[in-house]
Amino acid sequence: MGDHNTFGKLGEQKAVDYLKASGYDIVKRNYRYLKAEIDIIARQGDILVIIEVKSRTKGFLEDVSHVITPKKVKLLTMAANHFVEEMEADVEVRFDIVTVIKHADHFDIEHIENAFYHF
Repeated sequence: MGDHNTFGKLGEQKAVDYLKASGYDIVKRNYRYLKAEIDIIARQGDILVIIEVKSRTKGFLEDVSHVITPKKVKLLTMAANHFVEEMEADVEVRFDIVTVIKHADHFDIEHIENAFYHF
């Protein structure tokens, strides 16, 4: 596994730890449907939360609006819809982004709720 993949998995684990500490229940990680992948599916009360994790090093920062492209939104929406249909559940769905920025000796985590809308 390449260094970027290892770092990405570490970032996802940091995001999971953060979400659990914030009261979220983790339902599924790395859910795949066709060409789409959802990093984390969680529940916060009655809301199903689809979470895209972006892990970066301090020297590589991007505006999130450039990272989550319309194509990515379409793929996430398609996969989320499939997951909800599989669950046969009537739930509210929210799309969040968690950024994990690695500094020399620590990680900064930012959770953006309702980061984008699926319509």
